[in-house]
Amino acid sequence: MIFEIMTLFPKMFDGVFEESIIKRACERGIISIHLENIRDYSDDPHKRVDDYPYGGDPGMLIKPEPLAKSIGAVKEKASHLSPKVIFLSPHGERLKHAVVDELAREQCLILLCGRYKGIDNRIRDRYVDREISIGDYILSGGEIAAMILIDAVSRLIPGVLGNDESAERDSFFNGLLSPPQYTRPEVFEGLRVPEVLISGHHKKIKEWQQQQAEEVTRRQRPDLWKEYQKLMKRKNII
Repeated sequence: MIFEIMTLFPKMFDGVFEESIIKRACERGIISIHLENIRDYSDDPHKRVDDYPYGGDPGMLIKPEPLAKSIGAVKEKASHLSPKVIFLSPHGERLKHAVVDELAREQCLILLCGRYKGIDNRIRDRYVDREISIGDYILSGGEIAAMILIDAVSRLIPGVLGNDESAERDSFFNGLLSPPQYTRPEVFEGLRVPEVLISGHHKKIKEWQQQQAEEVTRRQRPDLWKEYQKLMKRKNII
């Protein structure tokens, strides 16, 4: 998987992908992350890329010309990978596990990070394949959203995690939150690890984990629980 990040502030990414799982995945060639500074594609002598919006609204918009040039250049470079252009935007669909799973099946994602009041809408119309939002709130730009998307998508790419089965135990993978987790010591401040987890009885452990996952989801995320019940009905499980 190749991630191409289109941004006005490439230094925001310094250090972010140089630790932990993402760093190891890059070193092993499983994923690649490239940065493109949109200002490099501006014809303005001062590399200005923004202008006032028509209609008199306050704020500034990123002009279409440098965006079109930068996206075009990256798409041409990665044309053999059928890249998809993702605009990180509050207008987009919510970044949920199902969306992450779809994106993880692509070969190349071009992540367009907006700034100011956004981008000229003609770029949306002509160049953007998909808009994605990480939540119902406003950030100063799309850079942090791009970091989140890359981290979430990378976890589902085979070989990125030390054990691919680990991702299958995460929250949201099967529509539920993950069950409570415990490690050593067996007793901490008078609280014991549930007996079933140290019983060695794998069938009972799985049954307990499923029961706990359902309970946690029902209590803490009733919206997810409702969707999970619909899914189970469609599968004729309940």
